Amino acid sequence: MTDEEVMRIALDLAQQGEGEVNPNPLVGAVVVREGVVVGRGFHRRFGGPHAEVYALEEAGEAARGATIFVTLEPCVHHGKTPPCVDRILAAGIARAVIACKDPNPLVDGKGIAALRAAGLNVRVGVLEAEAAQLNEPFFTFITTGRPFVHLKLAMSLDGKIATANRDAKWITGQASRTRVHELRRRLAAILVGAGTILADDPSLTVRLVPGRNPLRLVLDGAGRTPPAARVLREAGRTVIVTAIMPEATEVALHQAGAEVWRLPGSGARVDLAALLDRLAKEGIDSLLVEGGAETAASFLEAHLVDRVSFFIAPIVLGGRDAIPAVGGAGAPTVAAGVRLRGLSVEQIGEDVLLSGTLL
Repeated sequence: MTDEEVMRIALDLAQQGEGEVNPNPLVGAVVVREGVVVGRGFHRRFGGPHAEVYALEEAGEAARGATIFVTLEPCVHHGKTPPCVDRILAAGIARAVIACKDPNPLVDGKGIAALRAAGLNVRVGVLEAEAAQLNEPFFTFITTGRPFVHLKLAMSLDGKIATANRDAKWITGQASRTRVHELRRRLAAILVGAGTILADDPSLTVRLVPGRNPLRLVLDGAGRTPPAARVLREAGRTVIVTAIMPEATEVALHQAGAEVWRLPGSGARVDLAALLDRLAKEGIDSLLVEGGAETAASFLEAHLVDRVSFFIAPIVLGGRDAIPAVGGAGAPTVAAGVRLRGLSVEQIGEDVLLSGTLL
């Protein structure tokens, strides 16, 4: 097998930790001796052993003189677990293949340098782009100090998310909805606006795939969320984020099982940067914004979106009063519009998924 083929196995392993390791990165490791895989591992849960440990334990004595493939640079510092570099050296590994560096200042090349200083043959950069994309949330969180923000919208071919009479179920198909639940599982929190709660009464849970429910956030500056909303009855945390909610409303929401975060704002408009700061303090490394139109616009206008995913269905809704995917004031000129890079296009059932990062 080539280095790229083995690293692909390691990347597939890393994905198995989705939704369980935040705010740690997803990491997979494979040990190969004389062309045969003798050990596999992935980071399974936050605070638990790292991928390298599992792979080396499975390899046992076969690790001596072998090659270890890791999707992210091994750590060299003491955290919740001992340094992985020490474990690799103790196992007698002769060669290390690493997909990408760890941007954590506690690592940031130090692990690679330590392996080379110990005499290992180290190759860095195998499937680097794929490994970096896998850990977009971790990389953003560790380098900026704020959560990674992924905006998701499901729309018609003509860019509508609901008809003029607010009917929105279901524009996209089952395959797209399953993919959205995979996104929910991967990211630590999910957010919608109060308008979505009032129009759709969503549960905002992971139901179509195995996994834990994310932290649920409702952006509700003035306190319009009804205490009987379905989102308040689901297992896990639900937080209503507000600026000027009446005290009586807050008491009713608390009694219904919600937390209420009062944050700075302009009138009823919550300061989104303050919200991301609060999430970061809670250790939330990633946020899936699911709309609707005004919520999407508010994050885009504040330049707080890292990646967008547009699920586009082969249907035309029409209507000048239908709800557009993105509301707000909009760009004053075409040149001022939000542009994407690294655009990917994928067929999902009958729908098309367009995804990319913001310039």
